[in-house]
Amino acid sequence: MKTYSDFKPTQFDHNLTLDPDRSTWYVVPCGTNRDADCLTESNYHSALHLLGGESDTVEVLRFGHWACGWFEIIIVKPDTEAYKVAEKIESDLEGYPVLDENDFSDREYTAARETWKNCHNDAERIAYMRAHESEFEFRSFADMLSCARGNYFPGSPGDLL
Repeated sequence: MKTYSDFKPTQFDHNLTLDPDRSTWYVVPCGTNRDADCLTESNYHSALHLLGGESDTVEVLRFGHWACGWFEIIIVKPDTEAYKVAEKIESDLEGYPVLDENDFSDREYTAARETWKNCHNDAERIAYMRAHESEFEFRSFADMLSCARGNYFPGSPGDLL
């Protein structure tokens, strides 16, 4: 993990350290930003949960940013239990990119439902249902109409997003 004083979101960023007392703290490898996808959001919130939330040894720092509007990072104090948890998080992510499968799945499904309802009109939803017929199973004609009108999405979130 990088120390907070060495952290730069991009090559163009400099001097993000606002508090010299935190410059030796470590940046947990799970930040988020305005444009974060479901996996990034899930890992960020899961890491914060695993760390027990903000405390004397865990802080969330928020910044405005020229590229992504804003971003947040989590920093942990060295030589603490939080630091040990952060090391485990980093190690776990090296072997597998998801910290919490259930949280990630829930976020992905919520995003798919919102996309289905808000980003497609009825005709587009019907065309999608026809093109991905094997993903849809309806109990009745009313059930199919409800899906086509955007009330729910029974398909695979990964295919829609």
